[in-house]
Amino acid sequence: MKRMIFATGNENKMVEIREILGDLPLEILSMKQAGIVADIVEDGKTFEENALIKAREVCKLAGEMVMADDSGLEIDYLNGEPGIYSARYMGEDTSYRIKNQNLIDRLQGVPDEQRTARFVCAIAAAFPDGREMVVRGTIEGRIGYEERGENGFGYDPIFYLPERGMSTAELSPKDKNSISHRGNALRKMKELLEKEAVL
Repeated sequence: MKRMIFATGNENKMVEIREILGDLPLEILSMKQAGIVADIVEDGKTFEENALIKAREVCKLAGEMVMADDSGLEIDYLNGEPGIYSARYMGEDTSYRIKNQNLIDRLQGVPDEQRTARFVCAIAAAFPDGREMVVRGTIEGRIGYEERGENGFGYDPIFYLPERGMSTAELSPKDKNSISHRGNALRKMKELLEKEAVL
């Protein structure tokens, strides 16, 4: 069975990735499982650029097929913040409880219809032969007025889905994967991989 390394140290992400790509004939490893240590500088200007930087770098080190993602939250009222800086917003070691509260505070008094936001996920694949692929997935929603739900991670508790009447942290993992930005991007990547017959 072919191996594929996903360039992340985030175990929550790995669970989602394995669930969505589980039926591909691939052994999916995290960087840690593949024994790869890399300090990658993500200095791209877009989610796509950052995902490609990570995939290329790890592919060079591993000499194997690598996927990487870059994802984040864009809030329209805040001019797209935190955007590509979502993970580093207010400092990488700041808890998401504090980050989430800060965003809620910054939107104080802003009415529902102006609280629009989206989660964005770009996934890049890099291959030892130099081929590269990039896809983008999104999910639209609004910023809630408080944290709700225990199932998600990161900004999930404040990302509210009006049509579901709940936050993405209140969805079951299966429901979340079926509509999430990462789920959408992974399914697009899966289609590409099958179409290009790289597996």
